[in-house]
Amino acid sequence: MARIQIIDEGIELKSPTLIEGLPGAGLVGKIAADHLVDEFDMAYYGALLCEGLPRVAVYGGDSPDLLPPVRLYADETRDLVVLQSDVPVSPKQATEFASCVTGWIDTSDAFPLYISGLAEEKADVPKLYGVATGDGRPMLDEAEIDPPNGGGLVSGPTGALLHRAVETGLDSVGLIAQTDPRFPDPEAARVVLEDGIAPIAGIDVNTDRLVEQADEIQAAREQLAKRLQDMDRDESTQAQPIRGFQ
Repeated sequence: MARIQIIDEGIELKSPTLIEGLPGAGLVGKIAADHLVDEFDMAYYGALLCEGLPRVAVYGGDSPDLLPPVRLYADETRDLVVLQSDVPVSPKQATEFASCVTGWIDTSDAFPLYISGLAEEKADVPKLYGVATGDGRPMLDEAEIDPPNGGGLVSGPTGALLHRAVETGLDSVGLIAQTDPRFPDPEAARVVLEDGIAPIAGIDVNTDRLVEQADEIQAAREQLAKRLQDMDRDESTQAQPIRGFQ
């Protein structure tokens, strides 16, 4: 049965902020999520057993323990939860996946931050845009994050999560960073962390390592990025403009 299995019942969360880190354009969300888990040494909190996730097991280089491919990590002190994913979510099952995740958000009184990359030409520093559902807009106003220029849509599993938020009236924020979708983009992830996640979640996060290890991060993520490129555009999490309808 589709569910989220809580692994560490000893962790007490009040009204946590959830950072979604599904792989997508530029791997912006994944890089940001991975950085938070490592930087804060977050505890393995839950396993996602939702429809749409491949039945595979993953392992790290420092432990023989096997883990599910999509997991929740928690930081009790910061009241923070991160959704970390090592695999893409099947687009055919994105609706069921979004319902599964949103069910946990509702019961946990969590506030989700959904992350996507926008294939848009950028200057030295990628721009960060924001969208919202429910009562999420004040969060964007306080962080001084503007909406994207022109109309557009967010596709893939993150789009399904945002659609579910609209459908249910859930309070949420979508953070959209300019990125080159062909390559992993640590710089876009840094902007999301510093200008979006930090002020909205009320945390301080050091991103120096993202800049210092940009080449290493890019090399480590290129295989996953290539896999996402090979998927249909509507199957990969990304924001994209809608042209010709304005």
